Amino acid sequence: MNGDVRKGMPDPRLSIDEFRNRFLARFYDPAFAPMMDDLETIMSVAWEAYRAGRKAPITVAAGNGFVDPNYQLSTQWLEARTAIENATAKHQDPSLPASILIINASPRSDHTCPGEMSKTYRLVRTAEQTFTELADFASVVLDLSRLTSEYGREIHPCKACFSTSPALCHWPCSCYPNNSLGQSIDWMNEIYPLWVAAHGIMIISPVHWYQAPSVLKLMMDRMVCADGGNPDPTTTHGKDAERAKELEEDWPYPRHLSGRPFSIITHGDSAGARGLRNALTDWLTDMHLSPAGDTALIDRYIGYYKPYATSHADLDGDEALFVEVRHAAVTLGEAVRRYRAGERAPGSNLSDPRPK
Repeated sequence: MNGDVRKGMPDPRLSIDEFRNRFLARFYDPAFAPMMDDLETIMSVAWEAYRAGRKAPITVAAGNGFVDPNYQLSTQWLEARTAIENATAKHQDPSLPASILIINASPRSDHTCPGEMSKTYRLVRTAEQTFTELADFASVVLDLSRLTSEYGREIHPCKACFSTSPALCHWPCSCYPNNSLGQSIDWMNEIYPLWVAAHGIMIISPVHWYQAPSVLKLMMDRMVCADGGNPDPTTTHGKDAERAKELEEDWPYPRHLSGRPFSIITHGDSAGARGLRNALTDWLTDMHLSPAGDTALIDRYIGYYKPYATSHADLDGDEALFVEVRHAAVTLGEAVRRYRAGERAPGSNLSDPRPK
């Protein structure tokens, strides 16, 4: 295997003047003008952190349970790992209600520029209400529209470490936060435990240009570490590409979310609903999750080729779609009961001859 590390892309490092302009652009509001001297001082500290590459400024020895217990790990990464361990304990506790993660994949919100709630969110509320009516179920809504409407919510893009080697893609992701680049907030560290704790996943999404909305795709790409990712960054001494490539020949591809049943509901106004439903189904199936059943996989059109301005009224008139969403929720609930009872999809115990 020719696993040498290839390099040669242009250097992205900024000059101090470029860095200063970008840093101060965050304080464009004239209300910050009286504090410009203070901002210059803070900018100087940020510049030094950037120049030194202090991605993880606070670290501790990894400790017991890691291949290299003396390797220094980010305290932020360790906190994310602990949250996943706690979520795993909840997932495995038979005394707790079955947990369903319902994902609102629309970026649209009446609390920001569109000025109106999304139709997707209305379908999410229908699913949420259905689970409240099912015995021994609890649902959690992950509202991805918060990325567009809430201060400080960010999901940074995947850096594709997996394509260098799966051993370089850590579980949970260790690419962020990257404090030296100002990427100090990353919602994924809260999102990973939601997936881990869940016994079933329901994604409800609109179609954006035949594809998944950007807020959903950001999360999808960052979920790659849940499917074959390395739970021990000390084996690669952080992001050492050469070490990671050496490990790949015998990589076990751990499937951190395998077996969980899922439901997909997509909707559009003229095209792409089935393509997106199939793409999302393929994604989750490749991650070794299991479709709950035919009635849990839905693609529909709301106000087909009608004006956008009346699309909520068109949804009001489509009572069948609300019934279908409820049926999808019930079907997912039935699949989750079987999953918690130890039943697995046919063939799920077979080894994967193409684990990549």
